[in-house]
Amino acid sequence: MADRISLRRLGPADAHVLASWQTDALFAAHAGWRLTSDAGEGVQWWRESIRNPDPLLLRLAAVESGELVGYVDLYGEQREERELGYVIGPSSRWGHGRATVAAIRAIDHGFEELGLRRIWAEAVAANRASVRVLAKAGLNRIGRDRAESFLGVESHYEQFEVLRSDWRAGG
Repeated sequence: MADRISLRRLGPADAHVLASWQTDALFAAHAGWRLTSDAGEGVQWWRESIRNPDPLLLRLAAVESGELVGYVDLYGEQREERELGYVIGPSSRWGHGRATVAAIRAIDHGFEELGLRRIWAEAVAANRASVRVLAKAGLNRIGRDRAESFLGVESHYEQFEVLRSDWRAGG
C-alpha cells in the first residue's frame, strides 16, 4: 500500500490534519513537536506556514489513497543540493514503509524536477527507524556529526547522501 504514495503541494485544508498529529504523544516525542491536547491549537500556525513558506524550504504533502499521511522537505540555499526531511503521521502509520517510499519520491523530485546534484540527510543514530529509512531509500552513510539526545538517550547524528549520478529513478 505504501508504494501508492504520491507528492503534491500542501494546501490550507492540510493544516487540520498536520495539527492533529500534535495530539499523538509518541509522534510528538519522536518529531520534537510540542504535544497538545487540542488538535485545533496548531491549525493557525500550519495555515500560516503553508501560506507563507520559508523560501529555502520545499515542503510537499505525502498522500496515500487521497489522504495526507506525511510530508517531505527539501531544504537549503544551495542551487544543486538540498537536505531531505520527512514526517509520517500519526504514529499509528509507522512501520509500513511509508517513510521510505515518501523519501524516495522526494529524492526523485529533487533530481528530476529541481535538477539537484546531491541530496543529503541526517538522523540521530538512536532513532534506528529513521536511520533505516534513509538507508532503505538509497542514501549512503557518509559520516558522523555532532552529539544529540533522542528520547533521553545520548547519541549522535549519522549523515547520509545520494548523488544524482548514482541514483536511478524510483530508488
